[in-house]
Amino acid sequence: MTAPSSEQVQRLRETYDAAGQGHVFAFWDKLAANEQADLFRQLSSIDPERVNSVHKSSLQAEKEAATSTHEDITPPPADQSGSVIGNEDEAKSWNEVGLKAIRDGKVAVLLMAGGQGTRLGSSAPKGCYDINLPSRKSLFQLQAERIRRLQTVAGADKPVPWYVMTSGPTRKPTEQFFADNAFFGLDKENVVFFEQGVLPCLKDDGKIFLDTPAAVAVAPDGNGGVYAALRNPDPASPSSPTILSDLSRRGIEYIHAYGVDNCLVRVADPVFLGYCIAREADCGAKVVKKTVPTESVGVVALKGGKFAVVEYSEISSEMAERRDANNAADLAFRAANIANHFYSRAFLEEVAHFDERQMPYHIARKKIPHVDVASGEKVKPTKPNGMKLEQFVFDVFPFTKRFALLEAERKSEFSPLKNAPGTGSDDPETSRRDLLEEQRRWLERAGATVDEGVEIELSPLVSYAGEGLEAVKGFRFSKSGAVDSIEELEALAA
Repeated sequence: MTAPSSEQVQRLRETYDAAGQGHVFAFWDKLAANEQADLFRQLSSIDPERVNSVHKSSLQAEKEAATSTHEDITPPPADQSGSVIGNEDEAKSWNEVGLKAIRDGKVAVLLMAGGQGTRLGSSAPKGCYDINLPSRKSLFQLQAERIRRLQTVAGADKPVPWYVMTSGPTRKPTEQFFADNAFFGLDKENVVFFEQGVLPCLKDDGKIFLDTPAAVAVAPDGNGGVYAALRNPDPASPSSPTILSDLSRRGIEYIHAYGVDNCLVRVADPVFLGYCIAREADCGAKVVKKTVPTESVGVVALKGGKFAVVEYSEISSEMAERRDANNAADLAFRAANIANHFYSRAFLEEVAHFDERQMPYHIARKKIPHVDVASGEKVKPTKPNGMKLEQFVFDVFPFTKRFALLEAERKSEFSPLKNAPGTGSDDPETSRRDLLEEQRRWLERAGATVDEGVEIELSPLVSYAGEGLEAVKGFRFSKSGAVDSIEELEALAA
């Protein structure tokens, strides 16, 4: 970057001084020219008055949340809730509606993939992770192949575009991973990468932390940052169309959004899409049943008469244990959130332009290393000394006019990858197990026999959700393997 002029620096200083954030220039005169250029570029990308506004609105929201009661939390109404469990005929009908939308080119997929596999012992983006399937396919590859298969099943006239939201640290390695793997057979023009934003880390009084004398301390703005990222120019390619404008250009009307870490996710699930489309929903959530009252999971419920995800800490023990009035086998508050959502494009265009007063940020109080502006020394705190601000992807739920809630079978659709290998829960081993067990059920439903201990991995190119396996009826499988076609599957049984 070209060194800024003294006039440019002075104008920027005045902007920060007026906002009470002028301390970010504390070391300016001691910085090398390249460091000044880097700091100027970073400070120019930040609106200090907005930072102050975000801080103020977040504190107010935190205060209001602390004084809220349980009385305004109620289970979701039955007339806005559906289930695929035990409703095969309805599910088939929804599936046809969803397949038609895909066939007509009206559906896009939005992947939230900003996380790294740190807890898994990997510095790579989580989507690159290999859960040790027989094929050694990554999460990204499994999801890409599901899109390819779904396009075939739907007889799509247009491809399903895949919008992949990364974070700053995962952007380049994600793009490189896709390039190295030839975009897993997808047309690279239909895989669009973009980046979630960051916000400065703040002291409790709202002052911006400096990470180094030449850089502001920043943190990702949470998965709810997806909404602002849809409207903002991509920092890696400012002249490119925004994601919202690209959705419009392609004629997209419906968007399926999900998190990268679920190996069972049904990408652009036509059943879920069809359910929401049939209900003319502007927003929807796919959920699974909460297993036990004490499970540490947020649930979709009504809060103050509006849909929201209510964290387990917000629900009393009595509420958590309450049973459904129509079915005592189910919990009243059972709609476990799995970050699996539907949106109309019109709704996304609306919420993407909300400001911090309409949708405040959540405060996460953290230990934030920083440079002391008085001494210039690096500080590594031993207790929380400031805040990181983030939004959650479900923060838009209260703004929906027509919400749709669909319950799916947990064992078939949700196996999150959260924990280190060997943990025993939500780890690579349980993800691998759950995917292979689901595919075993597909084969057995198709009329095949699979011997005990045999592991058969079906490529998503063979079957998206158990369809297309009629040819193996009466077959017996006595050896394990990974297959990428029906012919390979039949040969495995020979």
